[in-house]
Amino acid sequence: MQAVVLAAGKGTRLRPLTETKPKGLVEVNGKPILTHCFEQLTELGAEELLVVIGYRGEDIEEYYGDAFADVPIRYARQDEQLGLAHALNTVEPHVTDDFMLMLGDNIFQANVEDVVRRQRESRVDAAFLVEEVPESEASRYGVCNTNDYGKIVEVVEKPDDPPSNLVMTGFYTFSPAIFHATRLVQPSDRGEYELSDAIDLLIRSGRTIDAVELDGWRIDVGYPEDRAEAERRLQRRAEQTTSRV
Repeated sequence: MQAVVLAAGKGTRLRPLTETKPKGLVEVNGKPILTHCFEQLTELGAEELLVVIGYRGEDIEEYYGDAFADVPIRYARQDEQLGLAHALNTVEPHVTDDFMLMLGDNIFQANVEDVVRRQRESRVDAAFLVEEVPESEASRYGVCNTNDYGKIVEVVEKPDDPPSNLVMTGFYTFSPAIFHATRLVQPSDRGEYELSDAIDLLIRSGRTIDAVELDGWRIDVGYPEDRAEAERRLQRRAEQTTSRV
């Protein structure tokens, strides 16, 4: 299975750390965020890494070259940061079958393998991790609206009035059907082509979508305090692992 990593953003909320380097090369606990992503994806069996770059993308290309841990890397460029669906479209020519997608500013210590298993065993058109967050934070994410049976019936990107506190995280699997949806997405009120809108189109068209409840934790490294919290958690995990040896 191929793995797509979206790493084109400017990371303006992480300044000054991102004034001289792309967000993906900002270090968390001694290694770049993208290295955390690549390590996890290769552990999941990624056969090729398709990395979408933009802001200071040449720095990422120079840092990683054409392979990571013997897994080939292919780069695609998003010259204008017009949303995640727009970014995903840049790799469509290179995708051959079902694939993993990870946002290149997320760090996971969670059950991402359950999402991959669901995609492989159930042949769904999309699967993704969801988690409950405080209601005050839900508007930062793609929010899932569910029916009385707990089935996701709608996904809304960063709503002013979130219909729930159940949100998508930054790890997904898709069949190539997602590209039919990303090409149909219209710009949102933010002027971006939203991945959540593409997923919502899949839902409305009757495609098979599975949500997997997050077991563990993930941090979207959007602000300096997020980076600090990710480092604390990774260090705590390392200490716990050492103490058990």
